[in-house]
Amino acid sequence: MGSTNIRKQARMKRKKRIRKTIVGTEQRPRLCVFRSAKHIYAQVVDDVQGRTLAAASSLEKTVKASPDINNKKSTANLVGKLVAQRALEKGVKQIVFDRNGFLYHGRVKAVSDGARETGLDF
Repeated sequence: MGSTNIRKQARMKRKKRIRKTIVGTEQRPRLCVFRSAKHIYAQVVDDVQGRTLAAASSLEKTVKASPDINNKKSTANLVGKLVAQRALEKGVKQIVFDRNGFLYHGRVKAVSDGARETGLDF
């Protein structure tokens, strides 16, 4: 029997539904967020050319060494700030937010809040 996780199947269903409408272009790339049990990853993607413009994750040394990390939510906020800073260095000011099928709550929302605080326009 194919015993795949029902929660993962529901997320994939939401992801497909979301990605029908969200496409990252050169003028407005897509900020994609992936949330695992321990870590969070974010990247700015241009879907037309098929390349990643900027990326950040909670596995980086700069994130782990930061003194203001108390919990996963503050880590996610820092990852959002970091990816936004790297995107702004590349000249990206406007993005489309792709929550990747995850609910817009908690750590996913913290990433977007951190990116907004740094200066990205959603």
